[in-house]
Amino acid sequence: MGYEFSGAHEADVDATVDDVWHAIATGPGITSWFMGATEVRDGAVHLPFGGQPITVSEPGRRFVYRGDPESDGRFIAFDYLIEGRAGGSTSIRLVSNGFLPGDDWADEYDAMTKGGAMFFASLVEYLNHFAGRVGIPMDASSSAVEDWDSACDALGRSLGLSGRPKPGDTVRIAIDGRTVGGVVYYTNEDTFAVRGDDALYRFVKAFRPGGHGPMLAMHILFDADADVPRAEQAWSAWLAAAIG
Repeated sequence: MGYEFSGAHEADVDATVDDVWHAIATGPGITSWFMGATEVRDGAVHLPFGGQPITVSEPGRRFVYRGDPESDGRFIAFDYLIEGRAGGSTSIRLVSNGFLPGDDWADEYDAMTKGGAMFFASLVEYLNHFAGRVGIPMDASSSAVEDWDSACDALGRSLGLSGRPKPGDTVRIAIDGRTVGGVVYYTNEDTFAVRGDDALYRFVKAFRPGGHGPMLAMHILFDADADVPRAEQAWSAWLAAAIG
């Protein structure tokens, strides 16, 4: 049993076609908004979860990469179509499709769909506010979350809000002896994303079969001098204090 899926996202961004191509088709660009350190080499996009062969590369127009199916049929493909608009803006359309095997595909698909929407929103935010800059990924996690709704409310309070964050909220984060400000740019049931002056802060519910995964901090830092190990330690401590 399994599920063959397909979904699309699209947006117009205040960035040039060249900026968008860099963001979707180069290692430094993809690293600056997606899931972690990425390289584009040897005809493939090498993401943290594996190499994805490039099947179409038309600079400034279309970029497609697709993982080879695993023994159980699992694969995912990403198809980007971009087009310049008047005034220097660019239209982006992303179609993702693939196959999820197993009896628990519905829970995995739900988590992947929500995460995918947040990552696309991060691409848009990156292009609108950080185009041309190179981000550094960092990751931290909480312990297993038993009550996600309570954890989300606690996260909001740790951001200086009265409860669960909402798009447009202005937040303050006390972290590693300093306080940084930001604006919530995306939320859904499982993710929260904040744009700071020099970072994208993303909080994500980790998928675990049967539930009770941790909350992940999957941030992108735009400070070339960032001390990533120190930042990961600081955010692990922050999550422990914020949601337990």
